[in-house]
Amino acid sequence: MRTTSELKRDAKDIFNTALKAIDPSRLVREAVRLDGHSLDVAGRRYDLRDVERVFLIAIGKAAAPMAGALEGILGNRLSGGIVVAKYGYGLPLSRVRVIEAGHPVPDKNSVKASRAVLHLAAGAGKRDLVFCLLSGGGSALLCGLPDEITISNLKTLTRLLLASGADIKEMNTVRKHASLINGGRLAKAIYPAAIVNLIVSDVVGDKLDTVASGPTLPVGNRFRDAIDVLTRYGLTKKVPRGVYRYMQMGLRRPASEGPGRSAPCFKRCQTHLLGSNVIALEAAERRAKLLSFNSMIFSSSITGEARQVASVMVSMANEVLEHGRPVKRPACMIAGGETTVTVEGNGLGGRNQEFALAAALELDGCHDIKGNVVVLSGGTDGTDGPTDADGAIVDTNTCGRAKKRFKLDAADYLRRNDSYHFFKRAGGHLITGPTRTNVMDIMMALIA
Repeated sequence: MRTTSELKRDAKDIFNTALKAIDPSRLVREAVRLDGHSLDVAGRRYDLRDVERVFLIAIGKAAAPMAGALEGILGNRLSGGIVVAKYGYGLPLSRVRVIEAGHPVPDKNSVKASRAVLHLAAGAGKRDLVFCLLSGGGSALLCGLPDEITISNLKTLTRLLLASGADIKEMNTVRKHASLINGGRLAKAIYPAAIVNLIVSDVVGDKLDTVASGPTLPVGNRFRDAIDVLTRYGLTKKVPRGVYRYMQMGLRRPASEGPGRSAPCFKRCQTHLLGSNVIALEAAERRAKLLSFNSMIFSSSITGEARQVASVMVSMANEVLEHGRPVKRPACMIAGGETTVTVEGNGLGGRNQEFALAAALELDGCHDIKGNVVVLSGGTDGTDGPTDADGAIVDTNTCGRAKKRFKLDAADYLRRNDSYHFFKRAGGHLITGPTRTNVMDIMMALIA
């Protein structure tokens, strides 16, 4: 039987293999090929003799490596562009401008980047081709503020949404409608140039208009939907007055909505999904099998409160221990998606650390079962919430060791949403550093 240490080593190996599978540079190189004047993008051919200039706009956590790969493919055929990435996620590029900005809360650089992107878009003509490289994180990095909303307003709105328990689709429904660039509005600004969207998805179900709040895709919702989200989470009286007033004005001005599918700007628009959570999970499953685990993916669409989902995963691990189902030991059960955390305490953490801490508490009662269990939860972007950790990895003795060695009460840390400081003292953090990609989270339980 594998020891806990061996299971932790294997879990990290499987997680790192998943990260390699969603390397954005490789994904771009696989999708885009240049042969003389012929440019092939995911099976669609462009004759560059008919194209005057080629630009790129890259937005999100995977923006820099995606742009770097496209630079390498196009060479001097690339006329310029702008990359907007999270602080620490930029790379030195030769033909495009790189701007780093705030995430998950926007800042002044987010406003600066939005202006630069809109300026580039306004200069694109009918014979130009604009690559839009989109990945998770773009909603904060590129905000495009209306006159009625200040950056301070947007910061407050973002913090309220992050703490509310709203999922990414709900959050971006609101953020689309507090912006002059998201919800298809960037596509409208680029028109009449042609657009090629290459997307690395960080949303459940790969709803592409939600990734980075869909700046170059048809808007999938309306101002009414945004107000409904605020109402659902009790935020209508908490958000800044300028934000709520702007959305109320939007209800009365249909022309202020983002462009829909029939808009002219989408007639010359190609969209291709490059990377997703499913790709990462399938790579993880293959690696687990090579390590001699009986592995299975039980979902790529996990949502819900982190601590509740953690409880379900531990229950499944117990089922493997007691009854040998749905797979026999040694087992590796893998899932992906994006949980949420309703913040009620004043601690520090993120959804993956909260998931791991909740799992550790559930595992704390499994000492009477013969076997070893390890649970890992990590974000593919390399950062979990506003911390330097990616997530955490725990076992059946995590809480007991923490109490015995450091007098830590795991349940109290969970109540205060302070998972970061628990793992900082007790150990167990998963730290990868910036991965420059993002396809949501990976959760796994290894049972031996």
